[in-house]
Amino acid sequence: MGTPPQRQNLPPWVKAPGDLKNPEVLQVQTGLLEAMFGGSRIPYIEQVSKVMLEVRTLESSDLTEVLVYGPDLSKFRTKWMLQSMAERQRLRQERGILRLEEAMNSLELGPRMK
Repeated sequence: MGTPPQRQNLPPWVKAPGDLKNPEVLQVQTGLLEAMFGGSRIPYIEQVSKVMLEVRTLESSDLTEVLVYGPDLSKFRTKWMLQSMAERQRLRQERGILRLEEAMNSLELGPRMK
């Protein structure tokens, strides 16, 4: 990826320009990303993982792109962690929808009062 990050304030653990080359990129459904982060956890994840995250909303899509900058091992580990968190959140939402459908079906199948 040839475009440099748009962020001006680099965390002290990110070494420019070496760590800003070739970010790891993952695309996550915007709804999942909001449920995962809510915006406030990004600085914490950056500090603990020793990476810099850049979030870009993709136009005409329900996807958000997350770019992970930093040393290679930290980038790969953080990308894997974020993918795992997104999958877990997706499964939790899916289970919730299935439970809701089951509850709605049980209400429809119950005896009707006149």
